[in-house]
Amino acid sequence: MSSLLSALNPEQLEAVTLPHQSALVLAGAGSGKTRVLTTRIAYLIQSGQVGSHGILAVTFTNKAAKEMLTRISSILPVNTRGLWIGTFHGLCNRLLRAHHQDAGLPQTFQILDSADQLAIIKRILKSLSADDAKFPPRQVQWFINNAKEEGLRASQVETYDDFAREMAVFYLAYEVQCNKEGVVDFAELLLRSYELLTRNEIVREHYRGRFRHILVDEFQDTSRLQYRWLRLLAGEQAAIFAVGDDDQSIYAFRGANTGNMKEFERDFRVSKIIKLEQNYRSQGNILDAANILIRNNSGRLGKNLWTSEGHGEPIRVFNAPTDFDEAAFIVDEVKALRAEGVALSQMALLYRSNAQSRVLEHALFNAALPYRVYGGMRFFERLEIKHALAYLRLIANPNDDNALLRVANFPVRGIGARSLEQLQSEATAQGTSLWTAMLRKYENGATSVPGSGNDTRLGIAGYKKPDKAKKGIEGFVGLLESMRQDCEGLPLPEIVAYMLEHSGLAAHYRAEREGADRLENLNELINAATSFVHEAEDDGLMLFLNHASLEAGEHQAGHGQDALQLMTVHSAKGLEFHSVFLSGLEEGLFPHDNSRNEAGGLEEERRLMYVAITRARRRLYLSFAQSRMLHGQTRYNIPSRFLQEIPDSLLKWPQPLQKTVNKTRELPPRSLGAGYAAQTHASPVRDAAASRWRIGQNVIHAKFGAGVIVNCEGCGADARVEVKFGRAGTKWLLLEYAKLLPA
Repeated sequence: MSSLLSALNPEQLEAVTLPHQSALVLAGAGSGKTRVLTTRIAYLIQSGQVGSHGILAVTFTNKAAKEMLTRISSILPVNTRGLWIGTFHGLCNRLLRAHHQDAGLPQTFQILDSADQLAIIKRILKSLSADDAKFPPRQVQWFINNAKEEGLRASQVETYDDFAREMAVFYLAYEVQCNKEGVVDFAELLLRSYELLTRNEIVREHYRGRFRHILVDEFQDTSRLQYRWLRLLAGEQAAIFAVGDDDQSIYAFRGANTGNMKEFERDFRVSKIIKLEQNYRSQGNILDAANILIRNNSGRLGKNLWTSEGHGEPIRVFNAPTDFDEAAFIVDEVKALRAEGVALSQMALLYRSNAQSRVLEHALFNAALPYRVYGGMRFFERLEIKHALAYLRLIANPNDDNALLRVANFPVRGIGARSLEQLQSEATAQGTSLWTAMLRKYENGATSVPGSGNDTRLGIAGYKKPDKAKKGIEGFVGLLESMRQDCEGLPLPEIVAYMLEHSGLAAHYRAEREGADRLENLNELINAATSFVHEAEDDGLMLFLNHASLEAGEHQAGHGQDALQLMTVHSAKGLEFHSVFLSGLEEGLFPHDNSRNEAGGLEEERRLMYVAITRARRRLYLSFAQSRMLHGQTRYNIPSRFLQEIPDSLLKWPQPLQKTVNKTRELPPRSLGAGYAAQTHASPVRDAAASRWRIGQNVIHAKFGAGVIVNCEGCGADARVEVKFGRAGTKWLLLEYAKLLPA
């Protein structure tokens, strides 16, 4: 027993050897919480307080569960297969398998992943003739999962308006279909398990008698239903050993409820909180910055990380003129660190939003530095970007079959798989592309140019498909012809912007409940096109598409290859690195704009910053850009308020820029709070009008004809105007490329 406990510090030892009582262990970043959890399990078994069958331990990832099982098996000679250690979903699955009849499930019930669940929802919406535009399948999916995570069945959902009533109808139809097929989704595993324990006293009392010790990892990330499940399972006799850190609660968007920690204190009469504050990961300056930053949050349980490893190096801060300069600085520092002997895999480049990765990836690509995007796709490989590139490829070359197959029915326009299969067969028989096969459908009966606004023709000779498929193909042909005609002669950034709006991609992701990140990525594609125009001798669409293919395919780090790790801050939780670069520390970006509109949003952003800082062991870089291209225009930024919250004594500003940095380091005062955020996107709006152009001025465009300026913004190469044309509608045009003439 002494060997089991000898490596623990006093606080860890206190937690591991607690008597049979519920306890809250506040475990700071890098404080050895996994060691405490596994040693606690081993101690309970080795001391004879409980057999291995009497322990249930909940983790949040399968990786964490496997690590715990591996550590326990190395400590104790027990068969770990009998231990109930796993994720909430894994443990609920095990419970439902054992009691499938009581839960109303077939013995062979199958679990749906997210894609399978979405496919069922699409079938249901189709059978109910639901409007995909009004009720996007992904939004219906979110509604159903959110209701389940709140513990609500379709009959219990509050239907406060027509939209909610329709959603409840879809939810009910989905319930019926899943029961008919004998399948469950991930949210259903927890909800049905909770219902089983609530409804069946025999099953509930059996497991209450069995699991006298319940251990929970990452307790701050539990949802309301997960906490209710734990409370129901524990009853009055079991002791819950909850390990968590309220300062690292960053998953409110996934349903995590930080209030569970305080409810747990009250519900289980927790008399003492054990704080694990000794950090075994980071050096002192990094921890001091994290401690001071997080003290600005209210309602914390409170702790102060410390280390015996000394202060270490100061945190390096870089003030970049532009986002491209920021990326260049990071590349240079990565090279310098590698020259010092730090492996690329021990460096992480973090960003708040996925859309930021595009400029960073481009700089790494040009520097031939191998990198790997952790927990996500490289920019040009992301689904929404591949859809957008497919439309661009069709604008450049409509005979591109792969591109056509990707987007012919995306966003949904009624062209089913069977229609496409028939077209493929006809194209093969005729020796043509799919596009040519589509056009040949129009040879008889077409009386106007597709997309011209008077599409009264389109009698398709010999076409025997259902009306919905016929209209879908007609609409797609008209759309593509219209886009190809309207984009002819336009500058590349305008082609991309035009395509995003007219293809329906932007509207599709706007309608998605969780489509904000994908929209940011699509807008970043406009930035990529704008940057490419500035770099290339020719602004041709084909050159840009070739460039995108090269960046997607080359310098991809292979399996096992030493590579720089790129990831969002959310993805970095639980990881650690020798050196960490945290980019984009600007108001509106980090903290994110959205945090201003959400209760507790700014405090969650600060917790996210805390997580980012504590990923670094030895060296931490913080960087921000005075100007950054977003949504196709340059945005002028001020540094993040989080930088102000870190004392100057912990920071090191690069000497060559010291004078400039000190002058421009105008950080938002704490007293201004959320009201200050409205100023964070300051840019010289109307500068375009102050020069040659003004609102209300009549102009002529070579392609769109006569129009009138209704809005203008930006300056220099980023100046643009919004023009209302007679037939072409309203369009935003970059003045550098639009070649407007006064009327």
